[in-house]
Amino acid sequence: MDAAEIRKKLDNEIKLFPYLDKFPNINDKVFLASGVKIIGDVEILEKSSVWYNTVIRGDVNYIRIGKMTNIQDCSMLHVTNNRFPLNVGNKVTIGHSVSLHGCTLNDLCLIGIGAVILDGAVVEEKSIVAAGAVVKPNFVIPSGTLAAGVPAKIIRNLTDDELNEFEKSALRYKKYTEVSIHSIKKYNY
Repeated sequence: MDAAEIRKKLDNEIKLFPYLDKFPNINDKVFLASGVKIIGDVEILEKSSVWYNTVIRGDVNYIRIGKMTNIQDCSMLHVTNNRFPLNVGNKVTIGHSVSLHGCTLNDLCLIGIGAVILDGAVVEEKSIVAAGAVVKPNFVIPSGTLAAGVPAKIIRNLTDDELNEFEKSALRYKKYTEVSIHSIKKYNY
């Protein structure tokens, strides 16, 4: 049984909702945990995962999420009406309880637990936003840097070890998805 079959079998709860004439387009190889709510003009590509109680609301603009990206528990993703869509690249790790609003996250970046990234902000490839940081509107976090604080500021360049961790993080969440699906199958859900 693959992710799509499990999703259908477990779908006693509604996870996908229309908004006007838009309905989420979720690849069959995306894992959606219990409590997830996805609304409107949202596209999520293969091997990504959306974890427990996350809301992705593409009602007044679009949301695009790439391949093998993980959006962890209780995160909130939204947009600004006719101004700021939300774009998330490939192999991005979005920590627990993150709020993303009308921003752009390029490939292979990490957003720490509880961070907030606001309209028009850009997180370039292979960058880290620290836990609890607030990235103000239109702020750009350059590739290879760590941003932290309220409001977020560039703290330093990333180390080689940190730069090598992005791919590993994406692969860990791919494995967590596989284990979760196996666990569900084991108990005949």
